[in-house]
Amino acid sequence: MRTTRLLSRSGPVLAAAAALPIGLAGPSPAASGISVSTNGSTVSVVTSACTQINGSWGNASLLTGSQANFAEGRQAALTGTTVSQSAAWSNVTPGTYTVVVVCSNGGTAGSQSVIVSSAKAPNPSQAPQGAATPAPQRGVAGGEGGTVHDYGPLTLGIGATLLGGGVIATAWYLRRRSKPRRL
Repeated sequence: MRTTRLLSRSGPVLAAAAALPIGLAGPSPAASGISVSTNGSTVSVVTSACTQINGSWGNASLLTGSQANFAEGRQAALTGTTVSQSAAWSNVTPGTYTVVVVCSNGGTAGSQSVIVSSAKAPNPSQAPQGAATPAPQRGVAGGEGGTVHDYGPLTLGIGATLLGGGVIATAWYLRRRSKPRRL
């Protein structure tokens, strides 16, 4: 009897917890199929999402904050192989940029923000032995912790399942502790 009451009361909670991973397991809207990096004043992008059509892999565009669409940015053609395609821009002035990659089939491979700093890349041959590396001037780019790495639907589903299980276990434990013991 007690088990039946407990299950009937917790049924809606269990159904909601079971549906949680299904809702989160879909494709992530923040997912990006590109990887952007900087080296001094050079910005480069790498992807493996594009296929070659009529000899072209597609184009990449480097957008400043005031530019709104792909055509306004500095464009570079993607080069590479079926495994990896890339593009690069040199002599980029310091600032925050958005890199967008459009494949030759018209689909967007992804977009990602990048910060180009004014500090020059250190030259290892000029640094004296035992010299300390200077501290970064700008600190951490806040708010980008989870968007830097693309977690797939499986990882998100497992995380949601563990989170839901923890919520259910906590509710069960607190409910058990709030009832007086009968002998």
